[in-house]
Amino acid sequence: MTAVKIRRAASMRKLENGVFPAVCSLDCPDTCGLLVHKLDGKIVKVEGDPKHPVTRGAICNKVRHMAERVHHPERLSTPLRRVGRKGEALFEPISWDEAIAEIADKFRSLSEEYGPESILPYSFYGNMGVLSVEGMDRRFFNALGASRLEQTICNAAGSAGWKYTMGFSGGTSPEDIVNADLIIVWGGNIVSTNMHQVVLAEQARKKGTKIIVIDVHKNRTAQWADWFLPLYPGTDAALALGIMHILFRDGMTDANFLKTYTVGHEELRKQAEEYTPEAVAAITGIPAEDIEQLGKLYGEAGVSYIHIGNGLQHHDNGGMAVRSIACLPALTGQWLKTGGGATKGNGGYAGMNSRALERPDLRPNPRARSINMNRIGEALEMTEQPIKALFVYCSNPLVVAPDAERVRRGFAREDLFTVVHDLFLTDTAKYADIVLPATSTFENTDLYSSYWHHYIQLQEPVLSAPGECKSNVELFSLLGKAMGFDEEAFGQSEEDMIREALDYPRNPYLNGVTLERLKAERHVKLDMTPKERYLDNLPTPSGKIELYSRAMENAGLPPLPTYTPLAEGFDGIRRPGKEEKYPLMFISPPNHNYLNSTFSNVGKHQTLEKRPTLQIHPADAAERGIADGDEVKVYNDRGLIQIWAAVTDRMLPGTVISQGLWWEGKDRAQRSNVLTPDRLSDMGKGATFFSATVQVELR
Repeated sequence: MTAVKIRRAASMRKLENGVFPAVCSLDCPDTCGLLVHKLDGKIVKVEGDPKHPVTRGAICNKVRHMAERVHHPERLSTPLRRVGRKGEALFEPISWDEAIAEIADKFRSLSEEYGPESILPYSFYGNMGVLSVEGMDRRFFNALGASRLEQTICNAAGSAGWKYTMGFSGGTSPEDIVNADLIIVWGGNIVSTNMHQVVLAEQARKKGTKIIVIDVHKNRTAQWADWFLPLYPGTDAALALGIMHILFRDGMTDANFLKTYTVGHEELRKQAEEYTPEAVAAITGIPAEDIEQLGKLYGEAGVSYIHIGNGLQHHDNGGMAVRSIACLPALTGQWLKTGGGATKGNGGYAGMNSRALERPDLRPNPRARSINMNRIGEALEMTEQPIKALFVYCSNPLVVAPDAERVRRGFAREDLFTVVHDLFLTDTAKYADIVLPATSTFENTDLYSSYWHHYIQLQEPVLSAPGECKSNVELFSLLGKAMGFDEEAFGQSEEDMIREALDYPRNPYLNGVTLERLKAERHVKLDMTPKERYLDNLPTPSGKIELYSRAMENAGLPPLPTYTPLAEGFDGIRRPGKEEKYPLMFISPPNHNYLNSTFSNVGKHQTLEKRPTLQIHPADAAERGIADGDEVKVYNDRGLIQIWAAVTDRMLPGTVISQGLWWEGKDRAQRSNVLTPDRLSDMGKGATFFSATVQVELR
């Protein structure tokens, strides 16, 4: 045992009982401050930290029941080697020394025979800790010379659309929205995925603020709103242009703001002319009179704020949808008003020194190929320059990746050497050759920022790691040393890496954020004074809000907001009832108690969610002879799932909804991503999960 481990073990023995500060590691905007209650070395309660300035002691059920996940009886505790066929989940325990040696030997031999780019890391943000997913792991695969992974499964399309318009990945500050007169939540179920935004919106509502939700589904957030507007999937850009039409037509734009802070407003005015309320109603399914009312409410609001959610960007046209909505605040000059504007994500404010963390200078092949994580199924079928090894961590691609049956076939290749580092024997881990036990966030030292609020937080271990579990930092440090890579890069401590991450003068918002302050204060606010010059420092080519984007034009994209129909689904003319092979739009948003595939195997959360369901409109159900509670099969050319029908009018006819990502059932297929396409979005190379069509029948 190293000196560091001895000190850490001694420290953990002193922390058997008591209440300890922690941070929620989930891929969620809120990044809550927590208090972990321990008795005899185990968590007995998780509650919110009331001293956190934004989350203020409130937490969701996912985190409240985190102990059920951390102390789960099926949690892995020792390295495993496959002894059965891939997918059979037959393994034997091995030592860490054996596991590290076997992985290192395999990577050396594959690099010699096929080149290092035959090896691919596959990861995402199952743990949002900076060191866990943007630190020693990146160093290892850079030094190895492995293929690069394009991590575009979540917010890539919307981020690209936002940046074409605004340049910077940051918008309205959370605390300011209490000053808004009108709040629009567009394509985001914030009751389930951003609860503290709801708390702030409620404060505004008590002062008379109207809350509008625009979505394809009357989810929990839509039920909470003052007014819910359901629309057909993938038609959001048309609705945004319809609002623009009304703003220009009725003289509700801010001419001085447009002249001073934007480019292209005259071109946009002309573009919006064809998007009359009647034309937009035919596309979106929203009545023309409701579009008129929405435009008037937005144009007449003194301070208006738009929360742009993740859902609408998961379409073929998702980037343009977000870009179009991002133009709206400029038309009425909202960016000059406290609480006005919009937010797609605020991660740019907390940008850190990624070069120091990831060490791209270690890479022997700076032009190594990139593989898009949404196309992993296709990538595993390549015969030229084939992928011969995968290293999966902080992700569960057999459940979360699109076209999941194609992905499964790729993972089943006997000639593919696969390593999975996880807390559980996930659907993906069952196809691994080596499975490595991972620590939970409460057993690590890590640094956390939020992609919504403006606080940086430090997590220090509050639990001893069970069995032989190791963190990503420790694992990739061991692998780096076994491969003989740069001793200094792979010998740094977590604290060394945190100091380097925060040492980034190029980001003035990090001014004053230090490890020492984090140790003393637990959460430290970014220096937000540079935000006062937000509009004067937009990193677009023109330095202004780009309603007309030359960069998009140069990239072969429409330079103005426009509506483009989906590759599958409605296009403003096609409607439910016509003879089509797959006539129903299939949407699979998050449910309330899981986060992607996390918690899907935890009994408490399974009980809360009960079972996977397909919400289907009464008209569509009657046409198929389906009653509430019937078992149904949902299918297309990509795959089939079997779940239970929930007959409801919470969406427009022609749309079916299945919430949550469930692990494969024992007696039925229920991974919704067997139905979703692996096409890439119009910009950002993002996922198109929600641009799928299906047929539904009684099982």
